[in-house]
Amino acid sequence: QYAQPVLALIALRQMEAKFEAVHAELAPKYKGRLKPAPADYQAQGAIFLPESARFSRLLALPGTADLGAELNAAMKDIAEANPDLAGVLPQGYQGLPNGVLQELLRLLAPLEIEGDAYGLVFEYFMGQFASNYMTKGGEFFTPASIVKLIVEVIEPYHGMIFDPACGSGGMFVHSAEFVRRHHKSPSSEIAVYGVEKMSDTLKLCRMTLAVHGLSGDIRQANSYYDDPHKLIGRFDFVMANPPFNQSEVDRSKLASATSKVDARFPFGLPTVNNANYIWINLFYAALKDTGRGGFVMANSASDAGGSERELRKKLIETGAVDCIVAVGPNMFITVTLPVTLWFFDKGKTKGPRKGKVLFVDARHLYRQVTRANRTFDPDHIEFIGNI
Repeated sequence: QYAQPVLALIALRQMEAKFEAVHAELAPKYKGRLKPAPADYQAQGAIFLPESARFSRLLALPGTADLGAELNAAMKDIAEANPDLAGVLPQGYQGLPNGVLQELLRLLAPLEIEGDAYGLVFEYFMGQFASNYMTKGGEFFTPASIVKLIVEVIEPYHGMIFDPACGSGGMFVHSAEFVRRHHKSPSSEIAVYGVEKMSDTLKLCRMTLAVHGLSGDIRQANSYYDDPHKLIGRFDFVMANPPFNQSEVDRSKLASATSKVDARFPFGLPTVNNANYIWINLFYAALKDTGRGGFVMANSASDAGGSERELRKKLIETGAVDCIVAVGPNMFITVTLPVTLWFFDKGKTKGPRKGKVLFVDARHLYRQVTRANRTFDPDHIEFIGNI
């Protein structure tokens, strides 16, 4: 119950940092009574903050103020000024003690940091909430270093990006960072589309996008049974960390969805009660003829037998499997198992590499962060990306 209000406060702190930077750019262009409109800030990738909702004002309120009521009103005012955030920002601040809220604002206030450091703070908090309070936290939080590696390999310079299990939106944020690193504007180069089944996580995703100056078409749905984006052959890039090894798929519902041939499952459905190859079908089907995809997958999907083996054979025969990267254990906050990163490149099916798949064993590359957690450092990511 604390995750949403605390994350929204961190988001507000970052929103104000961006708002002030954009305001400093816009202000000299307006003389006299003329003031920049909310749309002017939004065009520069900033959330417009009404006076009532600014972090600095909330921080300066006297100790006698009802901070919970003030924060609820601030979140409401932000949503009214920025339609992208309608229904996203929390309203639970009056459930938290005034002293706790004052301390939180005080702790967040002095963080004067360049660039996207608030995004890192935001990400750290998300990871901690995933680790401590959500038993399956990994379902909505993919460690930054794994996402950065996927982005570095598929290089989403320009085009439409799809994540059918988008969680809190990490794939989109790091794609935007990749575009910025190459001196382009993410809002003009990439368009993001996502599906998320949990409403709370969907709100988190939309908040994350807003904090990073991104807008996207994120729908609440279950990707097994629903296709809100009409995904077939539509996307330049697919990136995902799906909930793998899932056995809770309703086979009868899937069967009815696929009674007429469903192009979302071009290789057919596995007969085993495991969703891995349902996801793999979806990722492949969503890509354009020149599209590239990167996703996290259970190790077992690489050598599973039976019907999954037959599906894998059909997939390999397309020539679209580009690269498989083996990753060691403890890279995820809530899952200790080692995983595999799969990469598709439909464009290579017509080239000399059609019959080749690159295997990279990256299990020995990592930095030990805590006893139970590892990460890739930037030089590891660059090394694998260069290969």
